[in-house]
Amino acid sequence: MAKELTSRSENYSQWYNDLVIKADLAENSAVRGCMVIKPYGYAIWEKMQAELDRMFKETGHVNAYFPLFIPKSFLSKEANHVEGFAKECAVVTHYRLKNSPDGKGVVVDPEAKLEEELIVRPTSETIIWSTYKNWIQSYRDLPILCNQWANVVRWEMRTRLFLRTAEFLWQEGHTAHATEAEALVEARKMLEVYADFAERFMAMPVLKGIKSANERFAGAIETFCIEALMQDGKALQAGTSHFLGQNFAKAFDVTFVDKNNQQDYVWATSWGVSTRLMGALIMTHSDDNGLVLPPNLAPFQVVIVPIYKNEEQLAAISTKVDEILPKLKAAGISVKFDNNDTKKPGWKFAEYELKGVPVRLALGARDLENGTVEVARRDTLTKETVSIEGIENYIAGLLQEIQNNIFKKAYDYRTSVTREVNSYDEFKVEIEKGGFLLCHWDGTPETEEKIKDDTKATIRCIPIDGDTTPGVCMVTGKPSAQRVVFARAY
Repeated sequence: MAKELTSRSENYSQWYNDLVIKADLAENSAVRGCMVIKPYGYAIWEKMQAELDRMFKETGHVNAYFPLFIPKSFLSKEANHVEGFAKECAVVTHYRLKNSPDGKGVVVDPEAKLEEELIVRPTSETIIWSTYKNWIQSYRDLPILCNQWANVVRWEMRTRLFLRTAEFLWQEGHTAHATEAEALVEARKMLEVYADFAERFMAMPVLKGIKSANERFAGAIETFCIEALMQDGKALQAGTSHFLGQNFAKAFDVTFVDKNNQQDYVWATSWGVSTRLMGALIMTHSDDNGLVLPPNLAPFQVVIVPIYKNEEQLAAISTKVDEILPKLKAAGISVKFDNNDTKKPGWKFAEYELKGVPVRLALGARDLENGTVEVARRDTLTKETVSIEGIENYIAGLLQEIQNNIFKKAYDYRTSVTREVNSYDEFKVEIEKGGFLLCHWDGTPETEEKIKDDTKATIRCIPIDGDTTPGVCMVTGKPSAQRVVFARAY
């Protein structure tokens, strides 16, 4: 039987929570604020990870791994950085337990107090730049183009699976360069990588832009970002790339001898995406029937469900499937044959619809006689009967069509709720409707903060490819260089 989901129109937040749980993506763990990513959810993350890892390596990056623990003193070395993360840090103070004197369990051994507390990494700039000091002496040692796949901890009291948890998985790139220009090129290049991944693999249209000073990463000189729009009209920051200047090099005294034999500080970038992309994927495409997965990231793109009345029919269907499977796999299509006899076809149909499998093939005794198969596509919930002959070519084309279709659907939705607003009174009305609002802003943190306090809307980005026609701020009437993107956000 189908698993009931709250409808999006009734309660979008509950719909999301229901879907994450019932589609077997993740669940809350015994540790408050942390999640268990279940096998099906992790399979989607693995597909994301594999594609991103390939893209990183194609742009010259290599993977490394750095410690989970960071000495507290390291965070004190870059003032803006520590201020940005201080309230989210988990702190290790002791290194040993002992049996409780009353014989009931264990207690922290007071004699095992650390000389210096350790921070469970909220991000790795500090520990990595303390390491890079040992790696860099000359311009010949540059650039360093490292990425790490890791977990991080940012202590959250109000959590939502994938979107905001105390511990989450991510990748973080940390690069070192000889010049400011090289570092800026790197930061912009990785923004393009993220945008390319989001649109080609996640089928999720994104805006590329620059963060305002208020929204900038703690310790960065410039933060570039991709912003996506969810179906409830709220924005979600899907990836960031930071130009760090020489801030961390100066904090950790990382210098090098340049080509002119002069001593200088190294230039830096960092960039990252996390399992928050799972939340973005769900909320961009899914519907009241369950997940809608882009074929490029689905754990399996096709499921074959046999329809039979007896063992003889199942054997005949299985023989035909044995002929089809190698052809589908040779065409680069990932496929599952579900011949589990403990579940009825109707239950399987509902389950795979809930889990967002892009294409379902139903094959029965009559199909064998006719040389046909029923094809159901998840994005449109439509079915048709086609010839088994050449099915691999048909499915390959269909998967690309589905990928394109769900991107177009998300793009068209975003376009429909993106509009220009010119007055603050109009803004206050329009922000309640959701979507991206393109508005003039005078560039001051004070005005930005006022808008946030009044409306809960933030500047999502200053668009890189946006309209640069000057105007006047909708709040103060002061000059504005260009329109920026406002929205309420996750």
